[in-house]
Amino acid sequence: MYQPVSDDYFARRGLRRYAGVASLWALGVGAVISGHYSGWNLGLSVGGWGGFALATLLIAAMYLGLVFCIAEMGAALPHTGGAYSFARASMGPWGGFVTGLCENVEYMLTPAVVVSFLATYLAAVFDTPPAWLPLYWIGAYAVFVALNVHGVELSFKVTVAVTLAALACLVVFWLSALPVAEFRRYALNIGVGPDGLPVELPAGAGPMLPFGLKGVFAALPFAVWLFLAIEQLPLAAEESMDPSRDMPRGIVLGMLTLLVSAGLILWLNPSVAPGAFRLGSSGEPLLDGLRATFGTGLAKLLALVACVGLVASFHTILFAKGRQIYSLSRAGYFPRFLSITHAHRKTPHVALLAGSAVALTLMLALWFGMGAEKGAIVIQGMLLNMAVAGAMLSYLLQAVSFVVLRLRRPQLPRPYRSPLGLAGAAVTIVLATVTLVFQLLDPVFVSGVLGVGAWFALGIAWFALVGRRRLVLAPEEAFAISSLPRAPAPAGRAPSSS
Repeated sequence: MYQPVSDDYFARRGLRRYAGVASLWALGVGAVISGHYSGWNLGLSVGGWGGFALATLLIAAMYLGLVFCIAEMGAALPHTGGAYSFARASMGPWGGFVTGLCENVEYMLTPAVVVSFLATYLAAVFDTPPAWLPLYWIGAYAVFVALNVHGVELSFKVTVAVTLAALACLVVFWLSALPVAEFRRYALNIGVGPDGLPVELPAGAGPMLPFGLKGVFAALPFAVWLFLAIEQLPLAAEESMDPSRDMPRGIVLGMLTLLVSAGLILWLNPSVAPGAFRLGSSGEPLLDGLRATFGTGLAKLLALVACVGLVASFHTILFAKGRQIYSLSRAGYFPRFLSITHAHRKTPHVALLAGSAVALTLMLALWFGMGAEKGAIVIQGMLLNMAVAGAMLSYLLQAVSFVVLRLRRPQLPRPYRSPLGLAGAAVTIVLATVTLVFQLLDPVFVSGVLGVGAWFALGIAWFALVGRRRLVLAPEEAFAISSLPRAPAPAGRAPSSS
């Protein structure tokens, strides 16, 4: 049953509209862009250039299907809940909560991983001792949470600025790499040794698929980093001026931008020194490429340049995290106090502060509990893998939501319709499942997947024992039950939540 709330409940949880197509485009591209700076390249070591390129094509197809599904559902259900609201409308309260929990894993942990990489870059620039890295984490969270709390106008202005700056840095690299790129020598310098492990071919000219089709599937989770978090745009629906029109335009334009950027980075970054073999284990592939084209003398300045992409993703995913926690809290799935917004700024400051505090506490516990070196590996490894696993489960459930809504609610007004239809959703379901399976088969990834399982166990226990009895008739909930055929509720009683 939905619980009654006071008259000012929603007044204390209001948001302010500001975003247009350009802001939404920047929100989507900015969230992803750090993945074009680092992370993706690790797939070269398991698939070679050709294997990773094929994996990228498969993941791009998955994201295209997902983006068109989200564009249709986001225009039809313009609520801040995003993935949770899609699943709530199609699969009921439990479906909505589990989908929201999947997305919560992604948005809680991805900024933590990004800020750890950012701290590493900054420490290299300013010669900071490794023991002081947590100060960079705390400082970054303090600055960018404050920007997000200050107001949606400033938040989106910063988003547009840092996204354009991050893309400009990539354009500078592409233009500098074009004259010196040697694809055959550098991109194809991975072979296979007698023990089955990758070896460097000094003269290049290696096979396109050194590890065969197995390498293609092993590279799938790494290719995800070229597009991860584009799906967050619907979380800004209630802060968009015209979400039914602007949301589809923003997310489709964002996806097209990322396809172009991913193609150029995949072609040019491995095609300059040090080549694909060494790039496959690098923590700073774009910086390696910039060193090759501009020389090592500018290393510190180039490291600062590389920070721009990390800042863009950190800022935009913090925005998404605040809205995601806010929407689940407003409807009672999470504790309700988390959805209170700032009295003047109309931003979800409690959700932003609480979510960031949890992430920082987890990072500091790993850092000091396991020791600096091992803790850093877990933060940048296990937490990253947990974020990817949460994302794959979220994509799978959102595509299922699309199919259910198409089949069960054909009468639902759809201002935008996916040109790929059910076929696009089916491709997303299949490829998200395959990617998740290969995470489970990889011992490096499996610890992250198990971590997601523990997160789910805690969340589901909360919802089963407490949350489902404290639901509120928020906009997502009202929409979900409004178009279902049901007998009218008795006078004075709220409709059932089931």
